[in-house]
Amino acid sequence: MPDATDADGLTVGQVSTRLGVTVRALHHWDEIGLARPSLRTAAGYRLYTAGDLERLHRIVVYRELGLGLDRIQAILDDSTADVPGALRAQRTQVAEGIDRLQQLSAGLDRMIDAHERGLLLTVEQQAAIFGSRWNPHWPAQARQRYGGTTQWLQYAERSASRGPEEWQAIADAMAGLERALGDAMGAGVTPGSPEANQLVERHRDVFASYFPLTRQMQVCLGRMFEVDPGFAAHYDGIHAGLATWFRRIIDADARAHGIDPDTATWQ
Repeated sequence: MPDATDADGLTVGQVSTRLGVTVRALHHWDEIGLARPSLRTAAGYRLYTAGDLERLHRIVVYRELGLGLDRIQAILDDSTADVPGALRAQRTQVAEGIDRLQQLSAGLDRMIDAHERGLLLTVEQQAAIFGSRWNPHWPAQARQRYGGTTQWLQYAERSASRGPEEWQAIADAMAGLERALGDAMGAGVTPGSPEANQLVERHRDVFASYFPLTRQMQVCLGRMFEVDPGFAAHYDGIHAGLATWFRRIIDADARAHGIDPDTATWQ
């Protein structure tokens, strides 16, 4: 490396300021042989010449395009390197990255929407899937009531990944359960019996499509099914008195598992 005076070139600090590159990066490029300063002063300080700066400018441009340092060095040092080919390959990678980011953005939009709305279906889709008794205002009411709970977050995260087909399968499972509840009540199945307890367990399994349901939480739901006018009308529309009978079989099952329905809380 030839000796020079300070006037013959630029110091590492000066180059760092001019190119917007950190001193640490310049030292690293020097160590790996990517961009070494060509001059050295008598005091041992390294200086970059105009030719060195031109190489550094190219390195900065290629870095901003996303090329790795090994690829950049090959382009700069190999006179036979296919520069357009390397740039086309990088463009393909960038396009694939953009596609992944667009998919991520769409997924984030759905997740945000699900947290805010709960159900990512149009009113028409809801009616077609959940039937004429379904109230499209129920998801908004549920968010108003439970929006700050862990269960709402779990429900929203499941909802974000579901389309009409998945919701149809869940609705069919719930409708089948409700028919079974009505049939069991009509057949005189008593709370606390094996048949009734099996239906309570089936309800917890089906409800897990929304979020995991503990027995205490199920007791709280049973109360709501009986006293809430909308839910009571829904269940009583399947079989007269079903809302109360459903609450009773849930309570009986809870007692069998050591839970006092009168003191059960949402936990």
